Amino acid sequence: MNQLAVRPQPLGIFPLPAGYLVLPPSDKPAAGTALAALLRGETPVEWPPEWQFYAHALAGNVAAALATLPLTNDLVTRYNRYVLAGAPADDLTLHALLDGELACLQGVAAYTMGHRSEPPSLDGATGEVRALALVAHAAAAIEQGDISAADQHFADAIAAAASVSPALAGQIALNRAELAMQHGGELALITRWLQQAIDFIPPESLSEVRARAAMQLGQILQDHANGQRGPLQAAVRCYQEALRYYQRETHPLEFAFIQNNLALAYLAMPMTEAGDRLRGAIAVQALRAALSVYDPDHHPREWTSARLNLANALQYVHSAHPAEHLLEAVAIYEDLLQRRNPAADPAGYARILANLGNALAHLGVFAEARERLLQAEQLFAEIGDESAIATVRELVANIDQHEEMAKRQ
Repeated sequence: MNQLAVRPQPLGIFPLPAGYLVLPPSDKPAAGTALAALLRGETPVEWPPEWQFYAHALAGNVAAALATLPLTNDLVTRYNRYVLAGAPADDLTLHALLDGELACLQGVAAYTMGHRSEPPSLDGATGEVRALALVAHAAAAIEQGDISAADQHFADAIAAAASVSPALAGQIALNRAELAMQHGGELALITRWLQQAIDFIPPESLSEVRARAAMQLGQILQDHANGQRGPLQAAVRCYQEALRYYQRETHPLEFAFIQNNLALAYLAMPMTEAGDRLRGAIAVQALRAALSVYDPDHHPREWTSARLNLANALQYVHSAHPAEHLLEAVAIYEDLLQRRNPAADPAGYARILANLGNALAHLGVFAEARERLLQAEQLFAEIGDESAIATVRELVANIDQHEEMAKRQ
């Protein structure tokens, strides 16, 4: 007998324990809209009374979830009670009572909770139940070091969930991509599975799974763009999608990380189109947004990187007020030099000196610019960076040329 009267179930879409709970039948008007929201990965606005336990579990209040479970002793309620507060002994009792897909689900829960050493049999399991069981088999394969078997289990789980629970299929596709990333999988496959995770979940759903997949896909596209406009534009679209979910108020660190990457993607695009000037301005805004989260005390590495990126952007992007931008860049470079140890990071210190010298030269402060550039050249010489030395010497030669022209006028 199949005890899952409500199908499909929002299994695996939400964090545990809610992700393993089973919804009992409800004839209340709110049930239909609540189930549709859950299947999209969203929290319902209104819950039927029979599902209040699920609402509490979703909010992380296990005690309240247990308290609002029905006082009946039917099998679905006993299963849900086990998911919320079960012990190993309860697994043995339930195992003797359950059959069909509910027995499979209980086996998944027992394996995840450490009450069993093996995931359950897949016999008779369909749809989202089969998908969740296959995910448990993938976890077992990963523990045994069989990454190929785990990947196949994920592929089968996606196929099982795709038509009944796209949000679950999207979650599994993301898990598959992340497993491949951890174990040196093919870049083309990782990209495909991240895109699959995004495609399974509709854009109107503000899903963290969709946002996380978009953020990771954006990183991959950006890292392998090699300065090409197309991949960089695709990365920007991914970051913009991720920012729909990762807001400053709710996920500040993810927000800042994406804003910094978004700025770098814009700045890396070839400046060949009329809209490129606007992109430069957007990049500066994005870096300022990142710096509204990062601070030198709690995020020193991220703050330093974003500040340096901002100074570089201010120096090179088009502006109606170039002198103001250059002065701000100079101030940032000077501040960063005070915080850097040239002995510990001579290359990084030298790059800041070179950028500072270039900004000062653009401002016409040639004597100080030359001094900073010569300091940078000395450090680059000490570490043997011939390319950087050549760049610095070219900048000094430009200063010499400007000063010579000024003398002739």
